[in-house]
Amino acid sequence: MIRFNNILKVLAIIVVSISLFSCAKPDWSKPGEPSGKKRAQQNVKDGKGVIFDLSRGKSGGDFLFASSNPLWRASLDTLDFMSLSVVDYAGGVVITDWYNDQGTDEAIKISIKFLTNEVRADALEIGIFKRNCRSSNNCVVNKIENSLSDQIQKKILKKAAIYTKDLKELRKKNRPEKKWGGKDK
Repeated sequence: MIRFNNILKVLAIIVVSISLFSCAKPDWSKPGEPSGKKRAQQNVKDGKGVIFDLSRGKSGGDFLFASSNPLWRASLDTLDFMSLSVVDYAGGVVITDWYNDQGTDEAIKISIKFLTNEVRADALEIGIFKRNCRSSNNCVVNKIENSLSDQIQKKILKKAAIYTKDLKELRKKNRPEKKWGGKDK
């Protein structure tokens, strides 16, 4: 046990020393601005410093929670009359359970694949499957190619556009006002 603790201490010292010695040295050739407010304003203009509002300056992917993703919410609202068998936000898939009207041998299942989080026409891939059962063990499943998938997609995109607009207005309303102690130049 003593040897293991000694090994951990040595490894910790090595990691700390490497991280300290690998820090970049500051550029002392340029004189610094003596006024703190002017330095802060310049840093904000240059995009330096710490930004707590993550909605600004999106340069990478757009990672939203399922409840705030307009496309996701619109899809779930559109399919709310059907029971869902698979809902995987991380994988970008929603699959309904088999749905049938009372007394028929036919049932449908809808699958939605999210290709992007952006609200646009090619963001979704919708598949509709039809199951015909002649008996309890004799069922045939076929993919349906008709206008129903286009209608579902249009309905989802319309709702998502409304949700996006509402989300932008909410963010704009809740955004704090920018206040500077001095004059902006």
